[in-house]
This record gives sequence, C-alpha cells and structure tokens, in this order.
Amino acid sequence: MSKKNIQECIKDNLEGYFQDLRGAEPHAVYDMVVNAVERPMLEVVMLRAEGNQSKAADWLGINRNTLRRKLLEHKLIK
Repeated sequence: MSKKNIQECIKDNLEGYFQDLRGAEPHAVYDMVVNAVERPMLEVVMLRAEGNQSKAADWLGINRNTLRRKLLEHKLIK
C-alpha cells in the first residue's frame, strides 16, 4: 500500500495535469477536481455502508437529502 496520503496524490496528479497543458490556460479546475473525486467517493462509501444512505451520509458528514441528491446526479441510484 502507498505511503502517500490522499492530499499528496491529488497534488501530484494536479501537477501532472498542469504539465500536460504545456502552457495552455486551464479551465474550471475546481469543478474538474470535484467531479473527479465525488463519484468514486460516493461509490466507495455507499459500498462500505452496504447501501445504507443514512450511515453513508453520517460518514460523509452531510445531510441524507444532500447525499441522495448527489447519488441521483451521478446516476448511482434511480
């Protein structure tokens, strides 16, 4: 298992992203990162919580209604 923490992994990947731009101006980096992280985070937490939205919302520190809206947005539930 990697000794890197999640912040270091994100930082390294962002540095790679900026290098790949080769001087071009980035656009909507915040939304790109949030969208890249949010869906897999929701998938893993929901799996670990065995589909229990109340438990998952508690683990994430968000309201269950907010979790449900995000799950719908990412098409993780119908």
